[in-house]
Amino acid sequence: MTMSPFLCVLVRFSKDGYRPHFTRRLFFHKRRGFDYCMLSLVLMFVVVVVKVASEEAICLQGTPESPYPLSQRKSCLATGGGDEGGYVNPLLDVSGLPRFEEIHAKHVVPGITAVIEEVEKGLEEIENQLGDPSHRLSWSAISDPLERLGYPLGYSWGIVNHLNGVRNNEELRQAHQKIQPAVVKVSTRLAQSIPVYNAMKRLGESVSELDGPQERILASALQDARHAGAELEGQQKAQFNDITLQLAKLSSQFNNNVLDATKAFQLDLTDPADVDGLPDSLKQLMAANAAAEDKMHVDSERGPWRVTLDGPCIDPFLKHSRNRALREQVYLAYITRASNGSTDNTGLIEDMRRLRQEKSKILGYSSFAELSLKSKMAETPEKVWELINSLKSKSRSVAEREHEELQQFASANGHSGQLKQWDIAYWAERQREHLFSFNDEDLRPYFPLPGVLEGLFNLTTFLFGVHIKPSNQDIQVWCGDVRFFDITDGNGNYLASFFLDPYSRPSEKRGGAWMDQCIGMSKLLKTKPVAYLVCNQTPPQKDKPSLMTFREVETLFHEFGHGLQHMLTTVPYAAAAGIANVEWDAVELPSQFMENWLYDDSTIQQVGRHYQHGGRVPVDMFEKVKQARKYRAGYQMLRQLHFSSLDMELHTRSDHWMDVKMKMDQDYALKTLPPLKEDRFPCSFMHIFGGGYAAGYYSYKWAEVLAADAFSAFEEAGLDNRDSISEIGRRFRDTVLSLGGGTHPTEVFKKFRGRDPLPDALLRLYGMT
Repeated sequence: MTMSPFLCVLVRFSKDGYRPHFTRRLFFHKRRGFDYCMLSLVLMFVVVVVKVASEEAICLQGTPESPYPLSQRKSCLATGGGDEGGYVNPLLDVSGLPRFEEIHAKHVVPGITAVIEEVEKGLEEIENQLGDPSHRLSWSAISDPLERLGYPLGYSWGIVNHLNGVRNNEELRQAHQKIQPAVVKVSTRLAQSIPVYNAMKRLGESVSELDGPQERILASALQDARHAGAELEGQQKAQFNDITLQLAKLSSQFNNNVLDATKAFQLDLTDPADVDGLPDSLKQLMAANAAAEDKMHVDSERGPWRVTLDGPCIDPFLKHSRNRALREQVYLAYITRASNGSTDNTGLIEDMRRLRQEKSKILGYSSFAELSLKSKMAETPEKVWELINSLKSKSRSVAEREHEELQQFASANGHSGQLKQWDIAYWAERQREHLFSFNDEDLRPYFPLPGVLEGLFNLTTFLFGVHIKPSNQDIQVWCGDVRFFDITDGNGNYLASFFLDPYSRPSEKRGGAWMDQCIGMSKLLKTKPVAYLVCNQTPPQKDKPSLMTFREVETLFHEFGHGLQHMLTTVPYAAAAGIANVEWDAVELPSQFMENWLYDDSTIQQVGRHYQHGGRVPVDMFEKVKQARKYRAGYQMLRQLHFSSLDMELHTRSDHWMDVKMKMDQDYALKTLPPLKEDRFPCSFMHIFGGGYAAGYYSYKWAEVLAADAFSAFEEAGLDNRDSISEIGRRFRDTVLSLGGGTHPTEVFKKFRGRDPLPDALLRLYGMT
């Protein structure tokens, strides 16, 4: 699958043994409102719904101090979509960074409507030119006008989608839902343009002087156009377009239902016995949750305390709550989210599966899985199942042994009866404490966000030769916690920038974590990359900074890896720069690669410093952290494969989704841990029903093989050999981070590693060699 620069990344299911933590990273912005197979193809040389700039309103490269000035702006549409009195709609200002503090829900419908009208007019002109037999075809003759045409819609619609994820409210949601069908229709119109499609085909047949990235962009664009229905006619095209519109609405509704269901759950506790065993940081957060609504005084010792289903709360609660009945209540609430009442996704799942299957058949594929894999590295369902089954055979017996050991440990320490799903996190944490003499709370004081950022930036400088500093620009942000950074090369030349939105805000912000594109690289339009990095970590409490769990640090490193691929690209064409046009099952390589550095001694000494006395993470504690990395690795791998198999089966078989789920649950169930009949996890499985992972969830394991093998190049050189490590880091930058979607990921990996990827490093990582 070709990659959308609307990448919000997500997500790799976590290494803890229960589902709530599994949603720590959510959504590539292949979600953005409708079935992203559609939104990602719209224009030929823009592998996403129009995400490049118009010549009349370019973003200035500028200097490191001011690459995107807020002054002297101009709108791409001088009067379109404006408010009364001649005021120009801030959503239409594409000349720099978004004016977040001025953009409100009222601007969405008139603004996007105005952009769409301009796109429709511009497309007519382009089609007339390309349809003229005397018009000479060349790369620039087709690519340049489409790239200029695409930017205003991609830019403005990208802002709307971004705000819908980080500053969600009823007015914005309604505006998004109202205008979304028009965006789908114009995107479909662009993707199905016969003059553009025929021009692309003629270009591919008649021109031999295209460079490598241009050839790859052209091949991807032609395939994307076919998958968008460019070759369909009559009733088939009308049916296809109707399906696309329906999928857009259902995907958006699915995500909204999950968000609303998550917000709706609140469990207030008043008895101090009910918070027995909870760490102070969690009690402080829960007390703040309870106090927020009534503006009460926060008292973490006397309460009340409120449990919510957002990650920073539910994860540690299930790990540390000694009240088994409360753990059961919270766990069941989580796995039944969006499965009943006004937020019920049960029917939406079947509707989306049916529509995806109909769409696939119209395009000539036997299943949606076959369609999805046509543009991925794996290429066929058979290759995906080969990966899944090979890893399943290695992890099944290990997982069974690990669970038996956990059961024995729990029984020896007071647990009565068989472990249930809501017991796993609690007893796994106790066993981990017993085996390795630490828990997440012991590490948290060593990871204040400012110190983690400093260590991460120092590592990036060492490996890749770039420098990261807070920007001194007058930047508008959507929340006071958001920060903005600039990246420069070793000579001080400006390369890119990024926004960082680190903290959880359950009332308005989607769960998980992601990287998304704000502005992409384009030589034609003189734009440099700007990224959004969004996390949902623990916010500051009282007089303490944000103290991160080790998993939250991993998540930040993960998303930053995605950001680096977007920001350090050297591909000059917007359609293949950074994350654009990268196969979905390869895009997790940089993100998972960056996580590995947290298990390097030198790195952790840079990243981890106590927020009070500045001391480093104790050596003996970090050795335990490294040992604990393989803790319950078989169990976690099996669960990953379970979800990958469920995803593939849901997009291959025609049985009701509950029947498919029950079959997969039984196939992957451990002998003494049968599936729960109440489990409705697919109703909140946003990766495949609200995101871009449909028939692609296996990608995490596929890319994990690549990431582990890539990191092993550094291990083979010796992590203490800093000169060699620096040299290999530059090679990683010049290949994986630089070449983007302009080169097939297999060739990119070979350029870095000198050979095809091997699974050995991943198996060593999990202790399964």
